[in-house]
Amino acid sequence: MSSNNEIWAFAEQTQGKPSRLATELTTKAAELAGAVGGTAAAVALGPGAGAAAPLLAGYGADKVYVCEEAGLQGAVAAQAYALAELIGQKQPRLVLIGATFNGKDIAGRVLARRGLGLIGNAAAVEWKDGQWAVTVPSFGGNVNIVSTFKGEGTALVTVRPKAFVAEERAGNGEIEAFAINLPADVLREKVLESVVEESQGPSLEEASVIVSGGRGLGGPEFFATLRELAEALDGAVGASRAAVDAGWIPYAHQVGQTGKTVKPNAYIACGISGAIQHKVGMQTSGVIVAINKNPDAPIFQFADLGIVGDLFDIVPKLIAEVKKRKQA
Repeated sequence: MSSNNEIWAFAEQTQGKPSRLATELTTKAAELAGAVGGTAAAVALGPGAGAAAPLLAGYGADKVYVCEEAGLQGAVAAQAYALAELIGQKQPRLVLIGATFNGKDIAGRVLARRGLGLIGNAAAVEWKDGQWAVTVPSFGGNVNIVSTFKGEGTALVTVRPKAFVAEERAGNGEIEAFAINLPADVLREKVLESVVEESQGPSLEEASVIVSGGRGLGGPEFFATLRELAEALDGAVGASRAAVDAGWIPYAHQVGQTGKTVKPNAYIACGISGAIQHKVGMQTSGVIVAINKNPDAPIFQFADLGIVGDLFDIVPKLIAEVKKRKQA
């Protein structure tokens, strides 16, 4: 067993703003700390970490470890080294890391440096019968595997987005700054440029309504109509892997196992068959509406509302009705 009863959330942040997933992990860390009689802490690295600290405290972090070393800016190898060193010094009981591209890379490097146990892509983490019970969906979400850790030492868990709900709560918010001397081998990685794609409206991760298109659209042109529907509903536009692979819409819009995991209040799937790869990225949506001309499409098996018909006829009528009701 680790010597420290702290539960950590590794908080990815950009220019002092924690990611949505960082707030979800911090909320969960506070919940788990309460379950084991410990304390919750967040770890923020890189320039802007100090500004992110009070925001993380607002989601339940009793303590925020901060290092604003410039070499940590966007550098996976450097951040993994810093996190591994801090784990070695503090010996937390559990560390939650987001299952993002960077998060998964960092987690792998940390376990290699410290020889720790790791369970990846978790959908749930609980304290049960004196041990961590980590649920990982498998076989397209049709089977849930519950795993535990053996032996002593800090446990690492990577968590998929939207697995937990971010909730603002009181935290003491003690900030503990630490310094790190980054060795030459981790400084070989340099971030030359960061490109942020401009977008209008809410992001997929934060949208309460998502309108997605798939192979049934037949080409990129109809995505303009889906965007009009999404805007009318104050939502965002998503896509299946087939639409992205065809080059109809950028990868940033892909929902699914190799795209983004979303959990909106309403998910409207247009011309999407509902293959397992797509299902695992949106199956926990509040209400799933499917529009497809094929009555045997797999998506109708798990949709809450299914509309069998021509989406090129249905979607424009839906837009008109939404706009009519908003004006009323």
